[in-house]
Amino acid sequence: MKTAWQTKIFGEIIKLEYGKPLPEGKRKPNGKYPVYGANGVIGRTNEYYYDKQSVIVGRKGSAGEINLAEKRFWPLDVTYFVTFDQKKYDLKFIYHLLENQDLPRLAKGVKPGINRNEVYAIAVKVPPLSEQRRIVAKLDKAFAAVAKAKENAEKNLANSKELFESYLNGVFAKPGKGWEEKKLGEVCEYYNGKAHEKIINNNGKYIVINSKFISSEGKVFKKTNTALFQLTKGDITMVLSDVPKGKALAKCYLVEKDNTFSLNQRICAIRSNKFYPKYLYYQLNRNKHFLTLDNGENQTNLRLSQILSCPLCLPALKEQRNTVMKIDVFLEQTKKLEAIYTQKLADLVELKKSVLQMALNGEL
Repeated sequence: MKTAWQTKIFGEIIKLEYGKPLPEGKRKPNGKYPVYGANGVIGRTNEYYYDKQSVIVGRKGSAGEINLAEKRFWPLDVTYFVTFDQKKYDLKFIYHLLENQDLPRLAKGVKPGINRNEVYAIAVKVPPLSEQRRIVAKLDKAFAAVAKAKENAEKNLANSKELFESYLNGVFAKPGKGWEEKKLGEVCEYYNGKAHEKIINNNGKYIVINSKFISSEGKVFKKTNTALFQLTKGDITMVLSDVPKGKALAKCYLVEKDNTFSLNQRICAIRSNKFYPKYLYYQLNRNKHFLTLDNGENQTNLRLSQILSCPLCLPALKEQRNTVMKIDVFLEQTKKLEAIYTQKLADLVELKKSVLQMALNGEL
């Protein structure tokens, strides 16, 4: 650490000022100035509350989140905004100091909130203004490179996912020689789920399949000891109602174990002895018939007639199995790519933290 650096508490460096409520009538979609909530810009207005560039700290809700504010802005009452002596401190250096503190850890309460006195008590090391500016310039350059690498990794991750979707769509785009074309209602059985709300038991025997379960790929689930509609291996479940954040309408899930799952309401089960289960799953999950309905705006529920009229390609069972083997191989390859790019994104997050830590220790 350089000898010119001093140890101070945040209370000696900054003041966290309270934001102020903004009536709905003063919020304008095309307003001149940004309106800041606890985690960034949430609207616009033609009035401003503060006329200097600052740092916004989430006070309630997304407590502890840090955002740089524009020169003129309106901070809502769920925020603090930072004031400081510009002759002694650089704005972006203060931003990085706060960013390095993991302020969300200080949040308390049902609606998480931060007491500014706890922030004021945190000790940090601060160099002279000229050194602050030098460090900020170094961080700007380093973070720009990290941001570019992150952008590339995100594009590659998206491309790897699109690659599989494109391949899967191509498999079913043109029926092969000897394939029959059937309506779902001609070759499949259809069952509706039932409401489980009153019999949920987190220690239950059966996992309840609902729209959240399917849209999050099985990561969200509830349990019950009573199977109102028990699913068996090979069943395919489909979401009949869109969920608020999932765009899960018509999304499918393949049941791969017996006696494990129970079907909730607004989810249907599809069974067929004419299809290899995974082949039917792949075909339904990307079926253009459902994709045209899944717009998330005008169509929020699937009707029975829409499901039963879904067109399906029906090759021989042997060809179905061979097709699934090819799809699975391609899927495994794309998953490996996704894992690589996901790890790269995680590494870049850690790199940014490491660079920031070095800079604030005077090692950059």
